[in-house]
Amino acid sequence: DVVPLVTAVLMAALAAVFTRCLTMEDAYRGIHWRSLVLIAGMLPLADALNKTGGTQAIVDALMAAVGDSSHYMMLSVIFFLNATLSLVLFNTASAVLVAPIAIYAAAAIGVSPYPFAVAVLIAASAAYSTPVSTPVVTLVVDPGRYKFTDFVKVGVPLLLLTYLVTIVLAPLIFPFDTA
Repeated sequence: DVVPLVTAVLMAALAAVFTRCLTMEDAYRGIHWRSLVLIAGMLPLADALNKTGGTQAIVDALMAAVGDSSHYMMLSVIFFLNATLSLVLFNTASAVLVAPIAIYAAAAIGVSPYPFAVAVLIAASAAYSTPVSTPVVTLVVDPGRYKFTDFVKVGVPLLLLTYLVTIVLAPLIFPFDTA
């Protein structure tokens, strides 16, 4: 707790460059620029959704669809909304978009936002059904000679298993009640 974590990481990276353990060229090559640009582009989009009322409109639509159902139903909808977006977007970008929606939805039904935030976190990391969701997975498709169907065959059952574990454990560890 001497300095913030971000500062410590930046200092370590600069020390690696200044001591010539790492060249600037190697440092630049190590950055996945496509991911950085995508995330940087999604942050203003998420902010714009909040400021224009788009997030609230999505939450209102969710409330109209499942508002009278149980908290678990709303948690399920949030999980699958994020998991679906993670199939076509990088998982970090989908989490940036869905996290405010999940928090607003929890507030709308009067429960703690923590199980919803955990569901967003896990769903964003559980996009196993396509090779698009994470840059690391995308990198191994060609060398591993994987096909799209390989991801679907293994990913869909794994996604459903992840969903079941999340729906059971998230509210147990982070209860719905706000007291």
